[in-house]
Amino acid sequence: MSKRSPSTPTLHRRRGHVGNLKSIDTDRRHFTGPFVTRTPLDSATPESSDFPALTVNHQGDRFWSDLKSWRWVVNPASSFKLLAISVILYLNWELVTPNIAPGLPNPLRPLLFISYPVGSDTGDVRYAKGYLDLLFIAYYIIFFSFVRQIIIIHACQPIARYFGVKRQAKLERFGEQGYALVYFAIMGAWGYRIMKRLPTYWYRTEYFWIDYPHWDMKFELKRYYLMHMAYWCQQLIVLLFGLEKPRKDYYELVAHHVVTLWLIGWSYLVNLTLIGNAVYMSMDIPDAFLAFSKLLNYMKLERAKFVSFVVFIGFWTYFRHYLNIVILWSIWTEFDLIPEVSRVWSPSEGVWLVWWMKYQIFVPVLFLQTLNLFWYCLIWRIAIRYFHSHRLL
Repeated sequence: MSKRSPSTPTLHRRRGHVGNLKSIDTDRRHFTGPFVTRTPLDSATPESSDFPALTVNHQGDRFWSDLKSWRWVVNPASSFKLLAISVILYLNWELVTPNIAPGLPNPLRPLLFISYPVGSDTGDVRYAKGYLDLLFIAYYIIFFSFVRQIIIIHACQPIARYFGVKRQAKLERFGEQGYALVYFAIMGAWGYRIMKRLPTYWYRTEYFWIDYPHWDMKFELKRYYLMHMAYWCQQLIVLLFGLEKPRKDYYELVAHHVVTLWLIGWSYLVNLTLIGNAVYMSMDIPDAFLAFSKLLNYMKLERAKFVSFVVFIGFWTYFRHYLNIVILWSIWTEFDLIPEVSRVWSPSEGVWLVWWMKYQIFVPVLFLQTLNLFWYCLIWRIAIRYFHSHRLL
């Protein structure tokens, strides 16, 4: 029997060690770098690793992949890069161009700031409308994509885990409601602040039509309007591209977002921003209470949930139904308060409200009220079940 060489066991041990390397998780999400096998194990490879280059290439590939697939909408790293690129290029132009070509306007300014300032009789700056507003909306679609995911992932989900929420689907829903609470609370308060400075406060509906067209807007009203439009565009993108798990009322939500954008776009285009502010207000404030009630439900705070839900029903009834019906009544009965000279179709002069536009305004608002009634029925069904289960009826 031949004698085994002393080096044989060592060789076996090395082969065993190599075998263990094959079992290491090489999922690309973990940036394993040199552990990702690039060549056969027995072939000659350079001693130095290409780990840094591979990481950069991988992240670059991920960014371009997110751009092509629209995943940047739900990936905060990619949306932040888009925001940062715009800001860096804007600042670069501001710092460099004055030394090369003084007076040359910054082409990136419409992305970050509202456009078309004009003078007014009172001396304060007002703002008109134009195609550059689309650039502002585009930038803030990216902005809301980033803010939404940061709030969901880094603010809301840790709170949800603290209150015992473990399932991923519920964590995501909790995050969405947390983001909705932040957004609608801020925009509801902002809309109230704006309306308080307008003749339409508190739903003095005759001023929707008197002195039409309202083509020149204050800075705050225009920014508020465009940011609202960007928010709803971002929400619709998430739904239509299937970037998140669909909800049970998916089609109703799509219809709601489409109608909302239709109303926002048309009211902005035809200079009916005062009625637009009123519609916004009637939607945003009850939505904040809805989101708050849902958060309490996920946290299983029974007493607080009950009180919040009762308050929410009151706010929803008043804002989404009573005030919406007030707006519908105004469209139907007060449309003729529009000055006679403005009842023509003359886009160059900012007037659009010929007789048939009354129906073009009325029908979408009525459809929005129909969707609200659909959700109102679901709200009362939940309420009745809760009252029965707790023997309150």
